[in-house]
Amino acid sequence: MREVLTWLHDWGTSTVVILCIINFIIAVGIIFIERKNPPAALAWIFVLFIFPGFGIVCYILLSQNISRQRVFRLSKNEEYFARKALRQQISDMSQGLYAYSDEAYTWRDMVRLNQTYSGAYYTQDNKMKVMTDGIDFMTSLYQDIEQAKDNVNIEFYIIKYDEVGKKLLSLLEKKAREGVEVRLLIDAVGGREIWERRLTGFIEAGGKFAFFFRPKLRMINLKLNYRNHRKLVTIDGRVGYIGGFNIGREYLGRKKKFGYWRDTHLRFTGGCVRDIDTRFLLDWRTASGENVPLAAAWYEPAESDGNIGVQIVSSGPDSSKEEIKRAYMKMITTARRNVYIQTPYFVPDQSILESLKMAAQSGVDVRLMIPCMPDHMFVYWATYSYAAELVNSGGRVFVYDKGFLHSKLMIADGEVISCGSANFDRRSFSLNFESNAFVYDKKEAERMEAIFEKDMRDCHELTKRLYESRSLWIKFKESISRLLSDLL
Repeated sequence: MREVLTWLHDWGTSTVVILCIINFIIAVGIIFIERKNPPAALAWIFVLFIFPGFGIVCYILLSQNISRQRVFRLSKNEEYFARKALRQQISDMSQGLYAYSDEAYTWRDMVRLNQTYSGAYYTQDNKMKVMTDGIDFMTSLYQDIEQAKDNVNIEFYIIKYDEVGKKLLSLLEKKAREGVEVRLLIDAVGGREIWERRLTGFIEAGGKFAFFFRPKLRMINLKLNYRNHRKLVTIDGRVGYIGGFNIGREYLGRKKKFGYWRDTHLRFTGGCVRDIDTRFLLDWRTASGENVPLAAAWYEPAESDGNIGVQIVSSGPDSSKEEIKRAYMKMITTARRNVYIQTPYFVPDQSILESLKMAAQSGVDVRLMIPCMPDHMFVYWATYSYAAELVNSGGRVFVYDKGFLHSKLMIADGEVISCGSANFDRRSFSLNFESNAFVYDKKEAERMEAIFEKDMRDCHELTKRLYESRSLWIKFKESISRLLSDLL
């Protein structure tokens, strides 16, 4: 028995020594790999030495850098048409040859930024419908899919295999049997409840299905940190959806844990639908391997009687540009009257946080709305820490009490709206694949302001006095979460 105990002791000691050596080697590597991001480097080193062994596994699964990979590929002809169209539009706008709205003219510097930095085409012929309730969203989506004649392209981060998800899958199978070309794209992590055998009927009906960044081994996903968080739908090239809702019973307010689910999704008709469709097809080609050609008439004017200006901006970890974050910063720093923000996760990097603080200190009415309950615990407490910092700089923070707030919305000066899948956190800025619509229209922006102000009635305000009265235990949780915020 003594020999066994001695062997176990020696084995345990050797294991600890080996783990410490590996930790040290990885820590030295992190210093060089993350040299452009010191906070992230320090956070990883903290995790490695506080949780030896477990920290190594987390680093292997979560720390990959795919910024140099060409995840989405355009053919030479597609690149030629896209660049030519953008160059022509920028030239026409700068010469006053392009008739666009007063709001877009006021915000022309931001339109130009999204064109040159993000490659986002501007369309001025759109109509928009706003949906903030899950039942309204699903009803509208089902009606449009029912009327599809040619194709349905549908992409969500999460589709649950519950009564809501099954109803959508059944409808898609029905349309596929009618001869409609249906493509269904789900993120491999968010859609883990969906297996091929649960889609047998859909596939046999002719429906096409793909996982985004599907792992070779089902239980081991080495791209765990890089998820397709987009929620996009296009139908017959005439209707497009973009926003925050996923597919599942909780998004209709049917899950007791969350209660009422408050989100925002936009339905478009007009030229921007082609841009949403293009984003979907690029994602689809990466996930499915199907070489679907993008339309040669990619940027030709669409037939529509709308008059709302829209740009679809996408970003992801395959690029270091952080396009949506850059557009957010432009909205914040350009605003002169107010900035209203709804987000479930508020874990900004220093540049975004300083932009918001500077706006508030300059007299801009900065209001932030966050949920009253945790969806992800560490993110929740980090959110409160950063929100309090905004309050201390003159901003106002409102905590939504009616249920769970999942809306990703920003409104500036009652003239510009940003709505899509991107949260106000570092994960959305640099780790997830995201898409947002930037809308230039005074009428719609003022309508969204009114919705925001109505939501305030279901909130309590996070004041300095209320925040400072929190317990020592909450302060500890906030401190740990804030320390790990670069990894959240």
